[in-house]
Amino acid sequence: MSKASVYVTRLIPEENIDALRAEFDVEVNTEDRALSTAELKEKVRGKSAVVSLLTDNITSEVLDAAGPQCKIFANYAVGYNNFDLAAATERKVILTNTPGVLDDATATHTFTLLLSVARRIAEADKFVRTGGWKGWAPMFFVGLDVDRKTLGIAGLGRIGKNVARKARGFDMRIIYNDVQRDLAFEADTGALFVDKDTLLRDSDFLTLHVPLLPETRHYIGAAEFRKMKRTSVLINASRGPVVDEKALVEALREKLIFGAGLDVFENEPALAPGLTDLDNVIIVPHVASATPATRIAMGDIVVANIRNVLNGLAPVTCVNPAVL
Repeated sequence: MSKASVYVTRLIPEENIDALRAEFDVEVNTEDRALSTAELKEKVRGKSAVVSLLTDNITSEVLDAAGPQCKIFANYAVGYNNFDLAAATERKVILTNTPGVLDDATATHTFTLLLSVARRIAEADKFVRTGGWKGWAPMFFVGLDVDRKTLGIAGLGRIGKNVARKARGFDMRIIYNDVQRDLAFEADTGALFVDKDTLLRDSDFLTLHVPLLPETRHYIGAAEFRKMKRTSVLINASRGPVVDEKALVEALREKLIFGAGLDVFENEPALAPGLTDLDNVIIVPHVASATPATRIAMGDIVVANIRNVLNGLAPVTCVNPAVL
């Protein structure tokens, strides 16, 4: 009896590929680049399961190209805004993601960006590397204090809470906004639930952890920047489109805020014009979860989801449970 077939759209850890190969016929895109829609449609045709990445746009056309025998698209990511959920559910295709295992890595990365922007690390590093440093001076690269400042958290999910726990080591005051209050979190951290305007006005450092939904697209835009402190810092390691990137460029250029740290962008990999010209922003290429243990753990969930579904069991995670 022939094995079920799995297509992997991009290179993931070899440990995870080996685990799939132990049970299934596996084909991998070894070029390690995002496939075009036409290429993706061709490669998924006839497969029993597909491992997709956030760079793959899983549309109704891609689902139809895969065929009715394809039972699951397992996303190697927490976010799933690259899926047409309605189309998949209509076709009874299970969609899964990899929540939970990258919380520590993403929260640590968020705090790394926060500290780096506050103390102007990238700017100072560039200054030294390009020969600008001729000796110590008392006003060189004066940055911001972090200890005992106010951290604002937009979106109190697992990662937002993890960031808050790290902030306690700096004795930061924590305020947050979410669709609902979390009294247990408040009791544990001393955090204060506030409305969005208060979050913008009072935060010395504002970190974004909201999911990308129609109501969170451009959650931070020109109007929001005008409400923030001129000494404030914005950090985004959630999803790029929650920030109006053009408005951010203008806010940074006009010094409406002190700086920003970005791991994600509105139209990846393209950047808003002028962003790379600014010294008061740190930009890194969507690497918040980029640690070996985290990437393997994400793959473990992908493997478990595919194994379960192709053996007639429920997946470990599912973003469209109506199909189950």
